Amino acid sequence: MSLLNLGIVAHVDAGKTSLTERLLFEAGAVDNPGSVDAGTTRTDSMDLERRRGITIRAAVTSIRLGDLTVNLLDTPGHPDFIAEVERSLAVLDAAVLVVSSVEGVQPQTVAIWRALRRIGVPTVFFLNKVDRRGADVERVLTQVRRRLTRFPVVLSTVTGQGGRDASVRAADLVSEQVVAAVAESDDLVAERWLTGVRLRARDVRRAIRRGVRRGDLAPVVHGSAITGAGVAQLRHVLADLLPRCREDDGPLAGTVFAVDRDDHGRRAWLRLWSGRLRVRDRIELGGTRPRTVTQIAVSEPAGVVVRSAATAGQIAAVRGLPARIGQHVGDPPRRHLYRFPPPTRQALVEPVDPAQRLALFAGLAELADEDPLVDLRLDEQQAEAVIRLHGEVQKEVIAALLEERYGVRVRFSGTLTACIERVAGSGTAEDRIRENGNPYLAGIGLRVDAAPAGHGIEFRAGIEPGRLPPAFIAATEEGVRAALRHGRHGWPVTDCVVSMTSSQYCPRQSRPHQKFDKSISSVAADFRHLAQVVVTAALRRAGTRVCQPVERFDVNLPHEVAESVTALLGRAGAVIDDSSGSGGYLEVSGTLPSSRVPQVVAALPDLTGGEAVLTAHFDHYAPINGPEAPVLPRRGPDPADREEWFRAVPR
Repeated sequence: MSLLNLGIVAHVDAGKTSLTERLLFEAGAVDNPGSVDAGTTRTDSMDLERRRGITIRAAVTSIRLGDLTVNLLDTPGHPDFIAEVERSLAVLDAAVLVVSSVEGVQPQTVAIWRALRRIGVPTVFFLNKVDRRGADVERVLTQVRRRLTRFPVVLSTVTGQGGRDASVRAADLVSEQVVAAVAESDDLVAERWLTGVRLRARDVRRAIRRGVRRGDLAPVVHGSAITGAGVAQLRHVLADLLPRCREDDGPLAGTVFAVDRDDHGRRAWLRLWSGRLRVRDRIELGGTRPRTVTQIAVSEPAGVVVRSAATAGQIAAVRGLPARIGQHVGDPPRRHLYRFPPPTRQALVEPVDPAQRLALFAGLAELADEDPLVDLRLDEQQAEAVIRLHGEVQKEVIAALLEERYGVRVRFSGTLTACIERVAGSGTAEDRIRENGNPYLAGIGLRVDAAPAGHGIEFRAGIEPGRLPPAFIAATEEGVRAALRHGRHGWPVTDCVVSMTSSQYCPRQSRPHQKFDKSISSVAADFRHLAQVVVTAALRRAGTRVCQPVERFDVNLPHEVAESVTALLGRAGAVIDDSSGSGGYLEVSGTLPSSRVPQVVAALPDLTGGEAVLTAHFDHYAPINGPEAPVLPRRGPDPADREEWFRAVPR
C-alpha cells in the first residue's frame, strides 16, 4: 500500500480547513463535510479554534484514494503560527497551497511558499472559492506567476466563475496550454513541441511528475471546497502526479513534529522516514538514555488506531518517550531540519485568582513542554511567569488552553518588545564571610567578561579542584544564572563568561553531642543567594548595553508605490540593503527593528492598495542607540540593593 503525507496550507481564511473537510467527505471518511462557521470541523478540535474559525494546532487525518493512503495535515494559517506551519512542513511528502480566487495571493501565502521552497516540498496550487462573487482566476494566476512561481501548470478550466453553479473541468494534458507550460522547464518536451513531434498524454504526465519532484513545476487546479467543484480533479492530481513516500527498510529514523496530551496522558507525534518502530523498543532521543515505547497509535482512514508497530512513511502517536518537538530518532533526511527563531515580544502572565498561582505555573510548564514556541520564564522566588511571544493571537491561545485544561483564568500585562542585555566590558566583585553585612556563611568572588554574540552564558568554576564542594559550585552557578535573568535595565543578560575568582565556606560542623548544625555550617542556599548579590555588583562594574531584536524583511510591491513605501520604511528605522525588479513588481529587502514591524504592516495596505506583501523573520539583536534605553520594571527584591536583599532573603 502506498503512502503520501500531504499538508494543506494557506493564508488564513483561504479555505484550507474547508478543503480538508471536503476531501474527507469525498473519500467517505465523514458523512457530511464539517463547517468552519458552524464549528463542526473534524480537524479543529480546540474550542478556541471552533469559536474563532481558525486553525491553531496542526491536525492529522487520513483518507484513501484507490491504492493510496493520504495522511492529511491541516496546518494553521494565521501569521502568529508560521513556526507551527514550518514544523509540519518538515514531515511532508507534498503540499496543497490553497489560494482564494477572490482575495488572491496574500502576505502569508508568500511566506508559506518560501518555506515550502526552502524545505523542498513538492506543491500543488488549489485556487479556491471560484463560486464566490468577485472570483477572478486569471487575475490570481497572474499573481501566482509574478509572486510565487514562474512555472504553474494549469490542469483545469472554470465555467461560470463567481456563481454557485461554477463548474470545473479537467484540462487535456496534450492541449497547447498545458504542453507550453511544461515545456518551460522540461527540455525534452520543449524539443518535441518546437519540432512538431506529436506528444502523448503519458509523456506529458511523466514530465509533470519529474518537474513536480524537482520543484520546477507546480500543478494548478481550480475549485470550491464548499460546493465540491474541482475536488475530483484535485484528487486525481494527488494520486497521479505527486511523489509518494519511499518505503525504506533501512535503519530507524523519524522526526517529532508535535507533542500533545489526551485523556491517557502525553504523546509524541512522529513521522517515520525509514525502518520499523515497535512497542517495547528502546529509543534514544537527543543523547539521553534510551526509553521504552509503551504504545503506538497510527493515523489511518479509520482514525488514530493503536498498533503493535509503525513502518516507514507512517505518522504515529507514541507514548513513553520524553520527546520534544524537533528531536529526531536516528538520522532523518537533512533537508527536513529546521530551527525556531526567538520570539520578539514578551508579556507577564498572572492568574485572575491569586490562589491559582501554582496551578498556573504547572499548566504553563506543560504547555512549554508541548510547544517550543511557548518560551516560558518562571521565577518562583518572585512568583511570576513571563512568556515570550510571536504575536497577539498566541496570548489568546495560551489563555484558552489554560482555562480549558487546567481551569485557570489568566490576564496578561501589556506586551513589550523582548530586548536583551549584553555585557560591555569586564567587572569583578567579592563578598567574604561576616564582612560588609553578609549574613550568609559563604564567600564568593566573581568576574564577568563580555563574550561574542551568540555565546550565551558560560560559567567557569575558576578555582582549584577540591577547594570547594561541588554542591556549592553548582549552587553558585544556579544563583548566577538566576541573577542574569534581570540585568541593569531589567532585561535578560546573555553572551558573557562568569568566572569564580575566590571562595570561602564553613565546613560541616556540629556542636558537642549534637547533630549537624546549620547555624555554624555552610549550605548550598548560602552560595545560591550570595551569588546573585556578587554577580550583580560585578555586572554593574562591567556595564551592559540593551539590545533590541531586528528582523530581516522582504517587501514585494508595485513599482509605482516604491517611493512611498521606501519613505515609510525609512521613518520606521529600516536599513534597505537590496532591491530588484521582476514581472512589474519590486522586491525590497533589508532590516527593521521588531518593535516597528507592526507599524509598517498596518500602514502598507492603505499605502499600496493592498498590493504590497511583506514577510519578516528574526535576524539579530542590535544595541539601541539613543539617550535612554528601555527599562523593564523589576518585581520583588533586587540584589543590587544589598540591604533590601539581605532583609528579603535571609539565611
